[in-house]
Amino acid sequence: MLDFDKTGGLVPCIVQEEGTKDVLMLAYLNRESWEKSLETGYAHYYSRSRKSLWKKGETSGHLQEIREIRIDCDNDTVLFIVRQIGGSACHTGHKSCFYRTLQNKDVLVDNEE
Repeated sequence: MLDFDKTGGLVPCIVQEEGTKDVLMLAYLNRESWEKSLETGYAHYYSRSRKSLWKKGETSGHLQEIREIRIDCDNDTVLFIVRQIGGSACHTGHKSCFYRTLQNKDVLVDNEE
């Protein structure tokens, strides 16, 4: 179903919170993490830095229960709509990885959550 060959083995996965529709993060899936996510109902991703599979929240407790999966028209991008268990999706402790706003082309400002 997903075209891993077109994307060099990794497919981008946008993660959105079910109730608020907030975009929580962007991660990558390989075949193994895709199959594990489908099998368990919890988000599993491929870490490009560690070069390994990881279950979101396995050590922090901030799990992502997959509620719906959408696949784009080219079969090369996925949207996970999740129930975020625990307060944060971001490793910094923020609810979303997109907690900063660019202002004046070169100044990043933290958003209040």
